[in-house]
Amino acid sequence: MYSEKDKLESENVIDYIYIIKRLITYISGICNTKCNNVVTDYREVDKGCGQMATIKDVARLAGVSVATVSRVINQKDCVNPETAGQVLKAIEQLQYEPNAVARGLAGKKTGTIALILPDISNPFFPALARGVEDVAHKKGLTVILGNSDGLGLKESSYIKILKKKYVDGIIFASNTIRQEDIEFLRKDGIPMVLLDRGVNTATCPVIRSKNREGARIAVQHLMEQGCRRIAHIYGPQKFITARERLLGYEEVVGGLDGYSPSLMAPGHFDIESGRNAVEQLLARHPNIDGIFAGNDLMAVGALKALHERGIRVPEQVKVCGYDGIGLTEITEPELTTVAQPIYEMGALAARILLNEIESGISENTIIELEVALIPRKSTQKGDT
Repeated sequence: MYSEKDKLESENVIDYIYIIKRLITYISGICNTKCNNVVTDYREVDKGCGQMATIKDVARLAGVSVATVSRVINQKDCVNPETAGQVLKAIEQLQYEPNAVARGLAGKKTGTIALILPDISNPFFPALARGVEDVAHKKGLTVILGNSDGLGLKESSYIKILKKKYVDGIIFASNTIRQEDIEFLRKDGIPMVLLDRGVNTATCPVIRSKNREGARIAVQHLMEQGCRRIAHIYGPQKFITARERLLGYEEVVGGLDGYSPSLMAPGHFDIESGRNAVEQLLARHPNIDGIFAGNDLMAVGALKALHERGIRVPEQVKVCGYDGIGLTEITEPELTTVAQPIYEMGALAARILLNEIESGISENTIIELEVALIPRKSTQKGDT
């Protein structure tokens, strides 16, 4: 049985619920009244209902047409300064934020570009992205970043999505982008630039470094340091960058006594594959005295494998990488590398893309930037 105290508490709860219901009904009535009535003070536009002001609200408050507001937003010169001032005052009063896509539909520009990278976990690509973003930011543009994982289908999916989002242009660091994707973008008038791993095509601008020349520089450096049995860890041959570096290696060592294709081992542009490649190379050629890795991450893997076997670098085996990422400065020993102008490549790609967006003129050329050897302790001469 309930006590008198329990009954009293139960009645109090019922009273509280009744009061709360009445408050909700009262507040809802106020909101509905504001939403249904004509608003004369546009500082109150839909704020009571949680809705944002529209371009029509701005036009009503400023006493002009929607077209005039649009011209002011898009900075057209045909609007009277006094009228433009009224519009800007209304925009500020209503805290109106123009929709970028809607502006793009009218002016064909949204102030947005996209950058699609194959592997954001590779330290090479964030440096590339920084160059793109810095140039775009100075021009007032926003960069959308996508990671394709080097998958052609994923890149094609990005293209379809970005086309719907009305981006002004796209930069691809890709080896898997298809010719039909390029033509698809060209047909819709969307400017694009290919970076680093782009195909050998003149249907759009392509920017990369002189990969074959850089490989020759690396191998010649190892020879100058006394190496005669130089191995190469090459990257995936679907990448033009990896193919060019392998060809550069072969051009230098092909005529040396004792050269054999078995001095080459495959890698995947990551640390673990560099480590595994060294295991293969030492099993076939325990007397190698130099290693040129097709990128810095594989070179770091090579250093690890040699250390695990008790092989001293550079005294017994010298190691040279390729790219010039920051990681090479903190390895032990510090890693010699052929440095690409990574930041500059990204910045140049952005400038070329923005120029095409503004002018409508595409320069379909392949630009190859210079590389530079950065000698460090991993290739220093010493007792062998």
